[in-house]
Amino acid sequence: MVKKAIIEAIIEDQLMHPINKDHCSCRMPSNKEIKKIVSYTKELIFPGYFGKHKTKETGSRIQTTHLIKKLAKTLERQIAYALLYISDGALAYEKKLQAKQLTQDYLQAIPALRQLLKTDLDAHFEGDPAAYNHDQIIVSYPGFYAIGVFRMAHILYELHIPLLPRMMTEFAHRETGIDINPGATIGPYFMIDHGTGVVIGETAVIGEHVKIYQGVTLGALTTKGGQNLKNVKRHPTIQDRVTIYAGASILGANTVIESDVTIGSNAFITESVKKGSRITDKNHSIKPELMP
Repeated sequence: MVKKAIIEAIIEDQLMHPINKDHCSCRMPSNKEIKKIVSYTKELIFPGYFGKHKTKETGSRIQTTHLIKKLAKTLERQIAYALLYISDGALAYEKKLQAKQLTQDYLQAIPALRQLLKTDLDAHFEGDPAAYNHDQIIVSYPGFYAIGVFRMAHILYELHIPLLPRMMTEFAHRETGIDINPGATIGPYFMIDHGTGVVIGETAVIGEHVKIYQGVTLGALTTKGGQNLKNVKRHPTIQDRVTIYAGASILGANTVIESDVTIGSNAFITESVKKGSRITDKNHSIKPELMP
């Protein structure tokens, strides 16, 4: 049994040193429910791979319908909580209607999401000789999983839904060690090999057929401006068919890695790189004044 003195001490501390919400005291979205949204969406994208039921890869009409309804109910409720929280609890009826429409928008995006993830799946299979088959990638590869959750979250981000996109990608971050901000723009046929320690910032832009390895950072050159840098491009642009090996850091909004470039392990890049170049930490000079 917990001593009464301990209970009183915690309550007193809460009263004396409150940590106030930035908005209303209304309910916020739940991390537990966010996990369900990821799980339900994953089952819809890959029927037959996940879930409790034995399902064909083409899906069962009854099970798919049931799953879509579960996803819609869960997502709509969490979107409503997010919208009401940000609006300080105002216009509750309007926010609930908005949540219903936004949920429909997300569901309508699932076929396109499936096609996009199919390209990522192909990129992982073609890019990894150790891959036994496509099924192994779907059920076990952390890079592919993190990309999948990112692409789900990016839909919500594009719909201007608050809180949920970052909660979703941070769930994948905790699971895999791969941190992809939901605001990043990432083209098809994207591959993350191994993945642990990968960081991709909010305003990063990545083209098609890009492959990156563990420990890669696509980051900002500086964050000294704090909130004044919100909605300002801070992260690099990676064009098509670029390979970035383990531990490389590519920083800055004005840094463009052009097509068909290879970046070697542990390279530190703060300047643009021309098309077709091969860069290593030994042959790429860094100006000291540009270092963060």
